[in-house]
Amino acid sequence: MKCIIFVNRIVTARSLSYILRNLKFLNSWKCGFLVGVHAGLVSRKSTNIILEKFRSGELNLLVATKVGEEGLDIQTCCLVIRFDLPETVSSFIQSRGRARMPQSEYAFLVNRGNLRELNLIEHFKKDEAQMNEEISLRKSHTPITDFEEITYKVDNTGATISSILSISLLHRYCSQLPHDEYFNPKPQFFYYDDADGMVCNIILPANAPIHQIVSSPQPSTEAAKKDACLKACKALHEVGALTDYLLPEQDDKYDESSEELCDSDGTDEDESRAELHEMLVPAALRKPWREVENSTYFYSYYIKFCPNPVDRAYRRFGLFMKEPLPEEAGKMKVDLCLARGRMVMTQLIPSGTARFDKDEIAAAEMFQKMFLKIILDRHQFIPEYVSLENNDVYELSSSTCYLLLPVIQHEDDKISVDWTLVNRCLSSPIFRHPGIGGGDETSQVKNYLHLANGQKSVHDVVNSLVYVPCKDIFFFISDILPEKSGYSLYNDSKSHVEHYTEMFDIHLSYPDQPLLKAKQLFVLDNLLRKKKHSEEWREKEEHFIELPPEICQLKVIGFSKDIGSSLSLLPSILHRLESFLVAIELKEKLVASFPEGAEVTAERILEALTTERCYEHFSLERLEVLGDAFLKFAVGRHLFLKHDALDEGQLTRKRSNIVNNSNLLKLATRNNLQVYIRDQSFEADQFFAFGRSCSISCNKETEKTIHPRSYDKKNSANAEVRCNKCHHWLHNKTVADVVEALVGAFIVDSGFKAATAFLNWLGIEVDFMRSEIDNICSASKAFLPLADQMDVNALEDLLGYKFAHKGLLIQAFVHPSFNNHLGGCYQRLEFLGDAVLDYLITSYLYSVYPNLKPGQLTDLRSVSVNNISFADVAGRWSFHKFIICDSSVLRETMTKYVNNIGSSATGKGRIEEKTCPKALGDLVESCMGAVFLDTGFDLNHVWKIMLSLLDPIISFSKLQMNPLRELHELCQSYNWEVQFSSSKRDGKFIVEAKVDEGKVCATASATNISGKVARRMAARQLSECLKAQGYKSKTKSLEEVLRKSKKMEAELIGYDEKPCYGTAEFGGLKLLENSQSDHDVKVYALSETSTSKSRTIPKPIRDRPFAHEASEFHNIKSNDYIIDSPDIHLTNGCDADPQGTGASLTVSAKSRLYEICAANCWKPPLFECWKETGPSHIKEFIFKIVMEIEELPNQIFEFYGEPRMRKKDAAEHAAQGALWYLKQEGYIWDKKLDR
Repeated sequence: MKCIIFVNRIVTARSLSYILRNLKFLNSWKCGFLVGVHAGLVSRKSTNIILEKFRSGELNLLVATKVGEEGLDIQTCCLVIRFDLPETVSSFIQSRGRARMPQSEYAFLVNRGNLRELNLIEHFKKDEAQMNEEISLRKSHTPITDFEEITYKVDNTGATISSILSISLLHRYCSQLPHDEYFNPKPQFFYYDDADGMVCNIILPANAPIHQIVSSPQPSTEAAKKDACLKACKALHEVGALTDYLLPEQDDKYDESSEELCDSDGTDEDESRAELHEMLVPAALRKPWREVENSTYFYSYYIKFCPNPVDRAYRRFGLFMKEPLPEEAGKMKVDLCLARGRMVMTQLIPSGTARFDKDEIAAAEMFQKMFLKIILDRHQFIPEYVSLENNDVYELSSSTCYLLLPVIQHEDDKISVDWTLVNRCLSSPIFRHPGIGGGDETSQVKNYLHLANGQKSVHDVVNSLVYVPCKDIFFFISDILPEKSGYSLYNDSKSHVEHYTEMFDIHLSYPDQPLLKAKQLFVLDNLLRKKKHSEEWREKEEHFIELPPEICQLKVIGFSKDIGSSLSLLPSILHRLESFLVAIELKEKLVASFPEGAEVTAERILEALTTERCYEHFSLERLEVLGDAFLKFAVGRHLFLKHDALDEGQLTRKRSNIVNNSNLLKLATRNNLQVYIRDQSFEADQFFAFGRSCSISCNKETEKTIHPRSYDKKNSANAEVRCNKCHHWLHNKTVADVVEALVGAFIVDSGFKAATAFLNWLGIEVDFMRSEIDNICSASKAFLPLADQMDVNALEDLLGYKFAHKGLLIQAFVHPSFNNHLGGCYQRLEFLGDAVLDYLITSYLYSVYPNLKPGQLTDLRSVSVNNISFADVAGRWSFHKFIICDSSVLRETMTKYVNNIGSSATGKGRIEEKTCPKALGDLVESCMGAVFLDTGFDLNHVWKIMLSLLDPIISFSKLQMNPLRELHELCQSYNWEVQFSSSKRDGKFIVEAKVDEGKVCATASATNISGKVARRMAARQLSECLKAQGYKSKTKSLEEVLRKSKKMEAELIGYDEKPCYGTAEFGGLKLLENSQSDHDVKVYALSETSTSKSRTIPKPIRDRPFAHEASEFHNIKSNDYIIDSPDIHLTNGCDADPQGTGASLTVSAKSRLYEICAANCWKPPLFECWKETGPSHIKEFIFKIVMEIEELPNQIFEFYGEPRMRKKDAAEHAAQGALWYLKQEGYIWDKKLDR
């Protein structure tokens, strides 16, 4: 039984649901509530979950607002209760219809004696009866017309659109194309009479993938319009502009899968969302030693200490492991930062193997347990007896397995364990069980001292560890001071005897004993932390104090202060070694998957895995900036080539869905990258090794208790607890940042090919085919008729580059408002150029300013890569004079803005006084996109043009920070709050900025037709006002930072791809001579002869007709030279990447034909859909190829393929026929056929 209770208010639904859930006598009812998504209480996803639970029976009582009155189809619902009466008859009928089962009931709850409510119910019933009666008596007098609506259906989804609905869909599609105030995209309809009826000609906006659609003749104008619109929708779907659901392309599969990550916490996004992840412990540190033989061999590494200054003594130590370290880790170097600016340079030196017998292994294990207890759990040494026995049978398998032991250094960096020292420390009385007497140790010794725990030999006391109960402190005893006793002055006025009597109420029984020279036991610290600039280097003697012997308890004999100095360094070294080994493991995993990344170093991988929270000398943030730019570039290039029918907005959305943090998180966790991330600074109490295993055992049952979600996010590094599985909280954004940093690591050390291979391994497709570039370059010929609209030669001279495909340059300056040609505009090139410039400028900043902090690097990039900066550049290079548009307002606005740039010599904010037309900055991006395409993706060429074109930006001669950013930084320095208020009057925005904090009160206002510009102007004025009052930001400005920063030579980082020179005429370069394809086709010039087989120049197919002969020639050719089943197949791809782009290439017959033409300096072949055959629902296409050979003037070759269901297949078949003919006639040679 299922029941729905309808209420009118959201608060009623929530409250009633809560009450019903908590009534014990209704425990058989499982209640939930359903409210509208727009209420902000629930997401669409959670609403669907509630409905699915109600439908499945997991919930059987639902309290719903009127959102549940329509469309809620639960067949098993048998009871509907109106807690609040319906407000309309429609609501009454709709809610009653939710009771789907036969014999179901519908009940009202009314207040007893409330006549108004009872009358309202009667009114509802009468109205319902009246409507039923009218329906039963209604009879249509309209004659039935035999009209069959034409529809278009998508088979895989079932989505269907009719001809009448296609009109609104076409308008909707056009309205969502990218537009600005100078361009309103909408379809244009033209009609003309034909012999067979009325024809509608639709002209779509310039930035649509299809420019023109013509209807078939129809009996009326309206029918022709519907027919044309339906054809347009079908064509848009076929090219991918409409989805398989016949909707404009807005989102893709990535958005749906990442919904859970994005539907809440919208203000902090992924930054505030964290998940619990396991942290990998490297395999090299998990190899235990087994007691299966009398002896065991260990790989030994000498830990070399080089202090600066040399003001401390350090005991030599060695690292002993069952398995050898990787070569990079075995020679690891680490610089440790000590107090007062002191440094210790450390290095691991491989020292061969060492043999331990069973007794030595036991001694080594106890020695390590001993010093770990001393430095980390010293309170365990306060009792008189300390056990070093192994009480944890699982300790060896659950801990990192290595031994740290004092060593003696020999020649050739060989070491041996100092067993004398080890055994002397372990012979200390504190390790003897109280029941086992050790005898009178001082009975035969003359030199002894009275200590708090008895008489002890002077030899045992010196270089030992003692505990002073009255101070609760451990000390190293370095020497005896025979010249001083208890009667010596403690300070200027008191002796030691007086001091301990007054302070601790201790009366010294042996005041004549010499004092002990002692140094306090250190507190273990993180020595990997960043060195603060305020810490000046200064040499200072060690601090010692004087202690009376009788207040000291002897703990460990032979445990001298030089051992302590070394032990203070070792945990930090081992922590770094663990992180370094994790980086090596990840490197080996990645290199095994794609060998292109073999050159990346483990140090670079470690940098990419280390977050700023580790507080080390390096972090992932600079690499992340570089990787983010490359990711945007690589994905943008791939999408640009793959989706040639998508507009700029659709391409931008697709790229965003791929490179956003949610998708990167999903891909990273799928490939288990999160376990390698280092996101915690080294904490001494979290250091675990053999001898000190983690006592917190974590499993699925205890996980939530040990690692609660309500931890302190601001101090999470200190709040987290380390368990035996090394769980730690990771922000979702951190995981995504690591992915971008790894991309940057591969770029810096290995180049584009390795970064591309990493993205492919991760699951981000960035490959492309050379034929895709050829197709776009060839398609640019459609813009050549517009050459008379602009001075192409002058523009090429301005850029310093001659285009091989002039159409690309013309397209880069066609504004979408210009619609008097065959369609197309600069917006797609703008999308490509934006990605190219973003990476080039990021590479420039990364290489020129190596010491800039990541945040400063990001600030500089945001200052450089923005539309205002590009508009400035376009104005200085007079790009606005070349734009092709139909908007006089746009031309006028551009001219005014450029003139304003020229007159802005004084006043920093003058440029913003006029609204910057976005189209002006777009021209720079589209122009760079055109150069990038025309050079065959040669970034080196674009780099050189960029350096000269964008010099005013990248030289930062006029650095303009965002005024809003400047104002907020200034206010943050004084904990002020800035307030903005805006209003609109006479079509202009008036923005007021105000700071009112006690003694400081300042306001500024600005007016502009753009609200954003007005806000920036107000922020700048307020900043200048506050600065005039003497307030300055406490952080250094970017100008000051750049003046003091070290500047290096600019470098295009990582570019190792070979340009696709086949897309243009580059000096007659014969690309195919080195091809490794299965069909290695060698191209001969028409005057050449093959060395392996005599070939004659065949006669041309037919003389080329003149213009007046074209129609006659076409009729003749219509039945001739149709190639049937050519004996050449080139669609299997190639074995290698001949251009070395790092991208996977598939060489089709069409692509090979382009290559042959380019290699021989022939004009590219012209592909044309020559004929369509068959009925509309099973159409077939026949393609024609027209080729011209430069060496044979006035000659033309035409090739026709067989009918195919898809245009792509038809073009490919025609290309196969062309290759077959050229091979048979000797124009090309396939060496496999001549073996």
